[in-house]
Amino acid sequence: MSIATALAHSRSAKADLVREAVQGALDQAGLDYANAVLLFLTPHFAHDPQPALHEAARIAGCLQIDGSIGAGLFTEHDACLGGPAAAAMVFGGDIQLRRARAADTPMLSLAAPNGLDLTWLQGESPRFGAVASDSDGQGPFKVWSGSRVQNGGHCDLAFDGIRLRIGLSQGARPLSQPQVVTEVNGNEVLAVGGHLALGSLASALPQIHQEMDRMPLHLFMAGVTHGDPAHALEEGRYQMMPIISASADTGSVTVPALLAPGDLLFWAVRQPQAAEQDMRTMLDKVGSDTLDAPAFGLFFPCLGRGPSFYGGEDRDIALILEHYPELPLIGFYGNGEIAPLNGTNQLLQYSAVLGLGYL
Repeated sequence: MSIATALAHSRSAKADLVREAVQGALDQAGLDYANAVLLFLTPHFAHDPQPALHEAARIAGCLQIDGSIGAGLFTEHDACLGGPAAAAMVFGGDIQLRRARAADTPMLSLAAPNGLDLTWLQGESPRFGAVASDSDGQGPFKVWSGSRVQNGGHCDLAFDGIRLRIGLSQGARPLSQPQVVTEVNGNEVLAVGGHLALGSLASALPQIHQEMDRMPLHLFMAGVTHGDPAHALEEGRYQMMPIISASADTGSVTVPALLAPGDLLFWAVRQPQAAEQDMRTMLDKVGSDTLDAPAFGLFFPCLGRGPSFYGGEDRDIALILEHYPELPLIGFYGNGEIAPLNGTNQLLQYSAVLGLGYL
């Protein structure tokens, strides 16, 4: 085995945690040194992760230490959702992880919130990954590559000796069919299908939630379809976005995207059962045309998913491991998910992005 993971957690953020995680992964892989290490650290390391990176490089015997801060780390064997922790995946044998070049496809992309640049995100190569995170979205986020913190706030990585497949689960249940956006004002959707946007949303909701003061907006989402509208929902050709606010005075609904008249919009609800089913569908699809088993998985779900969303157990991770028992898996819960969608790279929310590596 040339790929393995380990996770270490304790009461304090010290280099001992990084040493334990990297050495544990090396031991699991039967390696004396690694070609590269993916290293994710909890926000307890965020103020100055450089000593931790130096320790990882020393233990691994390589300088290719890449990763970011993440709130809630996990591997296939363990998870830490609270205290200080370090999670490592080591790569040996013929596998190399390096800084990506323009022609590389796809790219593993990690970014801090202040490193999200639309020009960078919309590069030609497909990207998958996540935005560094902490529990309240206010921390000193860091991203590193080549054992150094990246001042630009993002990094792109490419694998040699590996084929990558990318899966995306947006995990919401549609409440309505797509309708034409008929009037907008910036981020405010004023009318859908010729009706006030808020009225359109309310009519799609269960009766108990139709009144403004009973409308839990954090559970509902807006979706925009791409391409031919026929079968767009069934085929996953859509992008979900949260509803930021709604106005009873104007009847508008505010979303974090600039829509245009003529776009097709539908309403949806965040729901554990729907998310689990969508995850199953994604897993069936991403490996449907190969009999080969993946060598490892990189998984980046939203902070809004995970055990609390599913009522105690992270069903996303459980489903991955049901499909691929003993798969070396690593990831963290992010402030946003990066994935190719409808031919372009998108920054998503409440989604889960999976990268499977094949030898």
